[in-house]
Amino acid sequence: MIEQIYEKVSEFKRISFDEGVKLFKEGDFLTLGKLANKVRFKKHPKKLVTFILDTNVNYTNVCYVGCSFCAFYRKPHDREAYTLSISELISKIEEAQSKGITTALIQGGLNPELPYEYYLKLVKELSKSTVHVHAFSPPEIDLMCRISGKTTDDVFEDLKDAGLTTMPGGGAEILSERVRKEISPKKISTDRWLEIMKKAHEHGIRTTATMMFGHLEMEEDIIEHLDRIRALQDETGGFTAFIAWDFKKENNELGKIVNRTVTGIDYLKIVAIARIYLDNFDNIQASWASQGKDVGELALHFGANDMGSMLVEENVMREAGFRAQSSVDEIASVIRKAGFKPALRTTDYKIIKYL
Repeated sequence: MIEQIYEKVSEFKRISFDEGVKLFKEGDFLTLGKLANKVRFKKHPKKLVTFILDTNVNYTNVCYVGCSFCAFYRKPHDREAYTLSISELISKIEEAQSKGITTALIQGGLNPELPYEYYLKLVKELSKSTVHVHAFSPPEIDLMCRISGKTTDDVFEDLKDAGLTTMPGGGAEILSERVRKEISPKKISTDRWLEIMKKAHEHGIRTTATMMFGHLEMEEDIIEHLDRIRALQDETGGFTAFIAWDFKKENNELGKIVNRTVTGIDYLKIVAIARIYLDNFDNIQASWASQGKDVGELALHFGANDMGSMLVEENVMREAGFRAQSSVDEIASVIRKAGFKPALRTTDYKIIKYL
């Protein structure tokens, strides 16, 4: 049976949910890498690996949801709670821009005290600069709907008018209700996450899709996650890339009960399975910022074609005890070491320059 699945993948045929689970559970690690690499080169024949120079700015750490895996959020009256003003956000972006960034990834906690107009002004003011604004995950969009009383369509029209054209895929965690009810019971459901992403795509706002693994999920949950986003991609074609990262245990409640440790091999297997299963996704990112540069380099031989972000600022993983830093030259060197040619790109995967 497993050999038949290998053959289907090798012939670039779509595999089913059950085949995906079997491949995940029984597939040979190196064979998965070889097959994923074959699929990657069919989509991207050139030995080119891209990455983006960006900054990740969190406008607030106040959040009423309190997910068990999150070390970043604070309650409104906590000493470390903060909400940035628009002018403070602009200053942060200007500082990052002076370092050469081209994109600002902007997300925050779910703070119901922020008025709807704050989000629109944030996008409008930042869109005046040359930095691309890549902002708001589905849970934030859902909150905007609730505080404004507007429909999802209305909110996206307002955000588009303000200048928003792309959106990150945060808040997905694992798109399995069994898992979500355990790790983030107050967060939007799987169906609502997918509904918001579908609306974004219908309004011409392209998005990424993400997944956080390595906690309470099983192999079936991961394949369910991949299956749900693959089905939506069939319908809309609005996802630009898939990014997976592993759960960080430090400074959060979930870390106290999770006994497993995610290894580099675990991560590389996820990258390979994603490349094979997500046959309608062009880009798979190697999340060096969560696994380190060495594993990021290996991921380029397990189906990934992009090294993700060269983050100027990152707060969420840092709060969970993990901090990865790099430079353009370092990331380019890692890509060359893996046998590829590096290039800087835009959020929508257009080449800015070859390095």
